[in-house]
Amino acid sequence: MSTVLRAAERTALPWKNGGGVTREIAAYPGDAGLEGFDWRVSLADVRADGPFSAFPGTERILTVVDGTGMNLDTGGRHLRAERYVPRPFPGDVPTDGRLLAGPVVNLNVMYRRGAAGAAVAVVRGELTVAAPPDATVLVVALDGPAEVAGVQLGRYDAVLCDAPGTAVRTDGHAAVVTLGRTG
Repeated sequence: MSTVLRAAERTALPWKNGGGVTREIAAYPGDAGLEGFDWRVSLADVRADGPFSAFPGTERILTVVDGTGMNLDTGGRHLRAERYVPRPFPGDVPTDGRLLAGPVVNLNVMYRRGAAGAAVAVVRGELTVAAPPDATVLVVALDGPAEVAGVQLGRYDAVLCDAPGTAVRTDGHAAVVTLGRTG
């Protein structure tokens, strides 16, 4: 059975470094907080340039889902984060972000090295999502109406899929996040 996670039920919490707010969509384990997760998926509101919070021992995949984008300087490596393009980078390397043209909302996927792995794809149209063995698939509606496993979704609503083949249909964009355990 799939679990529906409505955007309206999420609470805005301050970033670890206090520079903005985030809304957690899902994490494993569910009660892990900001330090004990194997994986965590959230939406972050970024309204100003500044440093990212450091998360020792983690990898990140950032996808701009609203706004133009941002430039990232992560340990001397420069990345351009544009709308709907997933960008991986280490979560424990000092990282600064510079907005390109105003505020953005980022889908932020973090996973602990050695405990989990993750992949992010932004899709449109109709498809069947297959969850690999021992993995969790999270589908997040980003814009436009979406339907996952027969459930209607609004903007930023999500579904944790546990069926072997889950039908996804979106007139806009949806993020498909595959999260697997490695340890």
